[in-house]
Amino acid sequence: MIDSDQHPQPILQVLGVDTGGTFTDFVLFDAQKPSAPLRIHKVLSTPDAPERAILLGIDALGLTQSVASGRVAIIHGSTVATNAALEGKGVRTAFITNTGFKDLMTIGRQTRRELYNLQPAAVMPPVAAELCFEMPGRVDSSGRLLDPLADKKTDAQLAQLKERLQAANVEAVAITQLFSFLNPEPESKMKAALQDRWFVSASHEVLPESGEYERAIATWLNASLGPKVQHYLRRLLNGVSPSPLAVMQSTGGVMDAEYAGNMPVNMLLSGPAGGLAAAQFLGKQTGFTKLLTFDMGGTSTDVSLIDGSIQLTNEGHIGPWPVAVAQVDMHTIGAGGGSFAYADAGGMLQVGPQSAGANPGPACYGQGGSRATVTDANAVLGRLQAKYFLGGDMALDLVAAEHAMDALATELNLSRQQTAEGIIRIANEHMVRALRVISIERGHHLDEFRLCCFGGAGGLHVCALAEALELKQAIVPNQGGVLSALGMVVAPKSRQLSQAYRTIGTTDTLSPGHQGLSESIDLDQLEQTLAALQQRGINQLLDEGIEQDEIRCELSLDLRYRGQRFYLNLGWKNDLKAVTEDFHRQHEMRYGHRLAMPVELVNVRCQVSAPAAVEQLPPWATNPKGCAPASAKEEVRLTGIEKPVAIYWRPDLIAGQTIHGPALITETVSTTLVATGWRAQVDKWGNLQLSHG
Repeated sequence: MIDSDQHPQPILQVLGVDTGGTFTDFVLFDAQKPSAPLRIHKVLSTPDAPERAILLGIDALGLTQSVASGRVAIIHGSTVATNAALEGKGVRTAFITNTGFKDLMTIGRQTRRELYNLQPAAVMPPVAAELCFEMPGRVDSSGRLLDPLADKKTDAQLAQLKERLQAANVEAVAITQLFSFLNPEPESKMKAALQDRWFVSASHEVLPESGEYERAIATWLNASLGPKVQHYLRRLLNGVSPSPLAVMQSTGGVMDAEYAGNMPVNMLLSGPAGGLAAAQFLGKQTGFTKLLTFDMGGTSTDVSLIDGSIQLTNEGHIGPWPVAVAQVDMHTIGAGGGSFAYADAGGMLQVGPQSAGANPGPACYGQGGSRATVTDANAVLGRLQAKYFLGGDMALDLVAAEHAMDALATELNLSRQQTAEGIIRIANEHMVRALRVISIERGHHLDEFRLCCFGGAGGLHVCALAEALELKQAIVPNQGGVLSALGMVVAPKSRQLSQAYRTIGTTDTLSPGHQGLSESIDLDQLEQTLAALQQRGINQLLDEGIEQDEIRCELSLDLRYRGQRFYLNLGWKNDLKAVTEDFHRQHEMRYGHRLAMPVELVNVRCQVSAPAAVEQLPPWATNPKGCAPASAKEEVRLTGIEKPVAIYWRPDLIAGQTIHGPALITETVSTTLVATGWRAQVDKWGNLQLSHG
């Protein structure tokens, strides 16, 4: 566990930090002056040591002394766990399971990625055979010990296991015993014996749910990432001490770094979850609680849907591995500002998923990049204006962008402008397809939603994506270019807990027409299980210093038709018949039908949360020169747009001001293209409310 000091000094400022593939973003809220505008800042990321960029940003914001005095609360969205998992750079990890089951991770689910390929490429198992070990401790499906760690032999068995682990030179250990979620005793004994020497993850703590393969993967990921994440957080804590440090989880909630280092599997979507936390906050603030979001950064685009609250899933993936821990329901594609454009073997233009990243970055960044990217296409088309980029603090090398575009244009036998326009159209189509997957294909009606864009590149594409989806309304949030960092500031502290629930009674004897839970569930026992889960979550927040009266709890159930593999999550209403009917209705909306079959309870869940570090953001400041609408800085001619395009500086705009397209609205961290036929109105919080027609 990571040690953290007590912080007697009052917190004067709250700093949100999001480490991305290209930039590290900062949002600073001054608790002494809550009505003062937020301060924002960007620095290029330092992937080899992410904490270095964070400390550089703290210094550039003039916070070094305040941080050293313990007066700045720092909330961080980290990509350390994500990158290590994607790149296969976790530590050497042993896998321990029951006698006779050491091939569990190799066999997996026996699913084929390429159904019609008779000679598919071999996929390496997550754990090599020589690192898989077997131990007694078998538990059956009722929780009864079949093959216990015998009392007289336990010490000898565990001593022998230690010797084998030392000989294997491992740094971490993942323990996954069958049905450990019903009886964790064998796993607990092994962890207690090993944790003084290795970082140990036990499946009943990481994911106490059924599905031995998914539980094993989650436990292995947690163990293999644990030492790296802990070392990184220690380095960052040393750099910001004695100021407190918290970390964003994949669910859109925050936890203290002290606990985050022990559960890195819950940080795999740490950065993107921050953007959704901010989007949810924005929805509540503006009254538009149904949002279709896309976060277009330098490396990728993340799309998601908010229907009043952030949607969570337990069916996520990281690379080839299933991640069954709770995380924001998000679809990610390799189409970001830094995505490379290229000609494929057939001479067709393609975009992504490979990216220029932070180093060398797009060609127009002037850091040695020579391949055309989406950002270069926007620069060549004039949509990125050099004098306004990053407030003028970072010069754009338009000549380098043109050379990169010309090289690709020659290969495609197109003009420079045609190539750039083609890159934009293809990148847009990738994002539209992803947005349809997360919405229409899941039974949602798009006419109920507004498109909400963020990320440094999002504003340049929002109107085109909305038109492709036949949406008439869109939102470009204030601080949209650093919205994930803003999410760190406004996200609540929270925990997501789950527990497998074994249905009481014999469901096989139910009549074929039975569709409810009341005949198979002992309501008193269910409520006792939920109460115990809830208290466990409350205790974790109390340990972080949260007051009891600030903690809120939400209970839910995972339900499915008997025999199904997947389930739907429904809020618990203390009424078995009501939640059953909710399940039938949700199943019909999602899949187009309901079945006259028994409904099974699979898991119970509890979300406990406490107020965010910042619950109110300052209103949009009026123009310091008065309340007159701001004028355009200049007009320019852009490729593909017939009319002159007015350029506005977003900080000059006033609440209520309306800008008719075509126009470019520039700011320090991003640029918004208001297309022809669209208009943008500034609301009282500084968001751009876009409408068409």
